Amino acid sequence: MTFDAIGIASTGMTVHRKWLDAISDNIANVNTVTSADEDAFAAKYVMAQAMGTGTENKGVQVSGIVEGNAEGRIVYEPDHPLANADGYVKYPDIDMSSQMTQLIMAQRGYQANAAVIERARASYEQAITIGQN
Repeated sequence: MTFDAIGIASTGMTVHRKWLDAISDNIANVNTVTSADEDAFAAKYVMAQAMGTGTENKGVQVSGIVEGNAEGRIVYEPDHPLANADGYVKYPDIDMSSQMTQLIMAQRGYQANAAVIERARASYEQAITIGQN
């Protein structure tokens, strides 16, 4: 049972780490400019699914990474070197407040799974010392 908890929590940590990676990539590219004629940076979203079937729970896994809309936001910046003939450039359509909210949720999920692993490890160590007496 203890090893099941460690295994399941470790799958949660993996999903949350990949979620954090995607969010950090989105935040890093929030001000990436392209020509108005090109696609903007497309935000990345992590899709997760349960592992196992029925009552047999084996944790979670990343089922894929989905890219958001590459249409972006058109902004008038005639002095920008990438501006088209009309003076427009394109920025990603990424909502920073949404990304920060997701960042906090992903961090909390990662921390919760790490705490489960630590508690399961401590329980396992305690069980070994009981058997030694």
